Amino acid sequence: MLKLLGGLRLYATLLFIGLCSLAWNLLALPLQLLPEHQARTLGRAGISYGYRLFWTVAQALHTMRIDDGCLDALRDERGLIIVANHPTMFDALLLVARLPRSACIMKAGLLHNVFLGAGARLARYISNESAWQMVRAARDDLRGGGQLVIFPEATRTETPPLDTFRPSVTLIARLAQVPIQTVFIETDTPYLRKGWPLWRVPPLPVTFRLRLGRRFSPAADDDALLAELERYYRENIVEGAPDAPPACPKPRAPTSS
Repeated sequence: MLKLLGGLRLYATLLFIGLCSLAWNLLALPLQLLPEHQARTLGRAGISYGYRLFWTVAQALHTMRIDDGCLDALRDERGLIIVANHPTMFDALLLVARLPRSACIMKAGLLHNVFLGAGARLARYISNESAWQMVRAARDDLRGGGQLVIFPEATRTETPPLDTFRPSVTLIARLAQVPIQTVFIETDTPYLRKGWPLWRVPPLPVTFRLRLGRRFSPAADDDALLAELERYYRENIVEGAPDAPPACPKPRAPTSS
């Protein structure tokens, strides 16, 4: 009976985010006519607010426990790349919920998805359809004071705890001349990792903990910085999220490679 009730609460949580996403994307369609700056600001703030509402409901239903307050220290920073490991399908929602200035790099097909497309286009999220256009759009957005959320593994982790990092993040940092802030995402279950179906109920509540790591300055050698970034993650990543996580530290000042 307890497992059945837990499943119902989880499905209610997922239904809520689905309906919210659909409603926001319908509203976003006419808002595309707004001037560029207003559309981008409203689009990103709207997505951020919607995801924060989702996490609030998820915690109220006791399906999720979230410790993400450390991201508030980054909320108002201009020109910043936020990188994170990518264990589950919820990772982007965790980051964007606390970072209303941020843009994401998205698979091109998702920009036409009924649940995501219109809102993502309004927020001027960045398509990965063309590698060079992706890099140029990310550079311009960062130079304009935006933030970029990016997962260097490019997709959810296939071989835990971490897959090989793909190029682009360090190239973007060098071209935009902005720092890279590392974030670690930790969770206590394999829910929505690669191969875990959406409908399969895990032990509840699912716990997520986010913590800030080292900040890296852009470097002339993109490949060397990417290798250092991956090595740093491999040396400091933690599998699982403790029941009583420590308070998040403040972000450290950038360090040169």
